[in-house]
Amino acid sequence: MLEVKNLTVRYGKLTIVNNVSFSVKEGQWLMIVGPNGAGKSTIINAISQGVPYTGDVYFADKNIKKYKAHDRAKIIGVLAQKNFVNYSFTVQEVVRLGRYCYAPGIFSRPNKDDEEHILKAIEMTGLSSLLHQPVLTLSGGELQRVFLAQLFAQNPKILMLDEPSNHLDLLYQKQTFELIQEWLKTPGRAVISVVHDLSLAKAYGKQALLLHKGKAKGLGSIHQVLTGKNLNTVYSMDVCAWMRSKLEQWE
Repeated sequence: MLEVKNLTVRYGKLTIVNNVSFSVKEGQWLMIVGPNGAGKSTIINAISQGVPYTGDVYFADKNIKKYKAHDRAKIIGVLAQKNFVNYSFTVQEVVRLGRYCYAPGIFSRPNKDDEEHILKAIEMTGLSSLLHQPVLTLSGGELQRVFLAQLFAQNPKILMLDEPSNHLDLLYQKQTFELIQEWLKTPGRAVISVVHDLSLAKAYGKQALLLHKGKAKGLGSIHQVLTGKNLNTVYSMDVCAWMRSKLEQWE
């Protein structure tokens, strides 16, 4: 579905992402992992055309740069790491914005297809009881679900998530990843996630891209990439021993 070739992002003389290549196929959930500063979020920003880059990104054998913005929004949906709101839109109004890329005009009213996608997104994320509540009154976990519902209503082919469980408590982490897992069951979809929590990456991901100082240290099956040897090199510590020591506290 998506193919990234020789992606490089530089800010002046500083190289943030260095010649990274990977592909994502239908039904796959690719986890992008690595320590802070490895270039994980920058890859998401580059693919979504948020930062300039060299290299190529293809969807269905067509360079993503050649798609018009509204067509690109039908292909790629992005959930940012932080979603700040300073407007008192209701939950329903924010979710409806996900259908904007399908509108024939600025003042077009939602059609039947729009309403079906909006309703399904609201049901999936369990927001029915909050529809008319201003988003400014929501908790962090509830707000994350609203923006996830907006993406579900957008109905892209590829969902890109930058730390989707960031600042969420355990229940909301579980709910968020299970919602994404359910969304992925529909044919013709794929997911790319930036994650810090290696346990979540192994629990839900099928493929992994391990980054180290902007370069790909490993790419492939998540169990082949997230090995003790690879992780120890990238994180400069015995990761497996650290994870086991944390587990022992609950036994």
